[in-house]
Amino acid sequence: MAEINLRPLADRVLVEPSAAETKTASGIIIPDTAQEKPQQGKVVAVGNGKVDEPMTVKVGDTVLYGKYGGTEIKHNGVDYLIMREADIFAVIG
Repeated sequence: MAEINLRPLADRVLVEPSAAETKTASGIIIPDTAQEKPQQGKVVAVGNGKVDEPMTVKVGDTVLYGKYGGTEIKHNGVDYLIMREADIFAVIG
């Protein structure tokens, strides 16, 4: 992965969403228009947190977030989500 030159501020987290499922378990191909938005991704950058709320996620964590969580941004041709740490439901692993 290339180095990210985006630095989230305060309690924000930059997440690279996992790829959407393109095939069902039984092998049926899902068209782009019917694919579910991924609800997990990898943390690629974190802010410094707030004075009274230190950050609990770190770069490299795989996280679960809400279906419509975060704001979609594109940087250097890669899609990311930027969201508050409070929008993250869980860390996987």
